[in-house]
Amino acid sequence: MTFASRFQNKKIIVTGGASGIGRAAVIRLVCEGGTVLAVDRNAEGLAETLDEANALAGYGGVALSAQVSVTDEQEVREAVQGFVREQGRLDALVNMAGILRSTHTTDTSFEAFMQIVQINLGGTFLCCREALPYLLQSRGNIVNAASTSAFFGHAYMAAYSASKGGVAALTQALSREYINRGVRVNAIAPGGIGTPMVAAQANGFPEGTDFTLYGHLTRPDRQLGEPQEVAAVIAMLASEDGAFVNGAILRIDGGTHG
Repeated sequence: MTFASRFQNKKIIVTGGASGIGRAAVIRLVCEGGTVLAVDRNAEGLAETLDEANALAGYGGVALSAQVSVTDEQEVREAVQGFVREQGRLDALVNMAGILRSTHTTDTSFEAFMQIVQINLGGTFLCCREALPYLLQSRGNIVNAASTSAFFGHAYMAAYSASKGGVAALTQALSREYINRGVRVNAIAPGGIGTPMVAAQANGFPEGTDFTLYGHLTRPDRQLGEPQEVAAVIAMLASEDGAFVNGAILRIDGGTHG
């Protein structure tokens, strides 16, 4: 596949870059010429991402990495400030870090509920907060990871759905706050995508799961999308091709929630 050069000389941070959609986003942006900092807690996964991205890099693109927990304020701040100090600017932030768990709500501890909210929503907030001063300088943009779970009832996923609903609301609030200051804020809302997180979840549904509740999530030709297909949409939103898109939550699910 031949890629465009939309991100040549652009500086981008992608969280969740060690696997799944985050890894695919890093690779796509590097292929289009971006200098991309892949952020994740998983050092081994980050190394694999860098190897793949840099092997495919185009238009001067390069992948870098930082082992960071998105829920640690100091680590997030240091990663963002360090990247800007080295690269001179920040043009886009892509927040893809997240976790997924399925449990019966009555069996879900408050600690487990809050862990999901802290990572998926709290981590997104922290990264946005630390990146915004630099994005205001570059008139850059943010792409967050919501989910179809935020808008369509996904059984056994109360914590995950609540966290992603929060990401959607955060996205729209920030888009309005900064609409007159040159920063766009959008989100993607993937459905079932073939990632390690989803693969692990497929074997992790709680005992007694009523799978008839998920009948609307399947389609006859293909049940899961590919991370690369989501990365293509992220690249559009983060580039000048998405210049007139702001406050949008783009559903990427093959029509399974239509």
